[in-house]
Amino acid sequence: MSEGPKARPFWETKPLAALTVEEWESLCDGCGKCCLVKLEDEDAPDVVYFTDVACRLLDPGTCRCTDYANRSRRVPSCLRLGPDRLEALALMPPSCSYRRVAEGRGLPDWHHLVTGDPMAIHRAGRSVLGRIVSETEVSADALEDHLVDWPHEEP
Repeated sequence: MSEGPKARPFWETKPLAALTVEEWESLCDGCGKCCLVKLEDEDAPDVVYFTDVACRLLDPGTCRCTDYANRSRRVPSCLRLGPDRLEALALMPPSCSYRRVAEGRGLPDWHHLVTGDPMAIHRAGRSVLGRIVSETEVSADALEDHLVDWPHEEP
């Protein structure tokens, strides 16, 4: 007796704007790259430069926000993504799972929804784990000294 065709996962069948809160949150791969301080080019507003400087709320050991529920109140410049804020995906690196799904590229092999293992992203070297310094340790004048290319790496 054969089992019918396997149902495709929600990220392959639903547009991002139609995801439930639970589905949206589960797509986050936990890379922490959204919490990196970004610099924009004044002459080219579409160009975003990433630094290895992380938001003060990012836990460098877990790559997760230490106060996710209150992050926007505590850090007014926090970039919030959501089904109603898809335009903000342009500020995410190409490896961002939300951006990948929005662009029709699917989830990478190391994503926890594919592997069932939330630590796979760290073993694959696709998170900020071991690569960052806190914004509390870097002055605003020194941010340009912390520019990095690795957030733009494709999986």
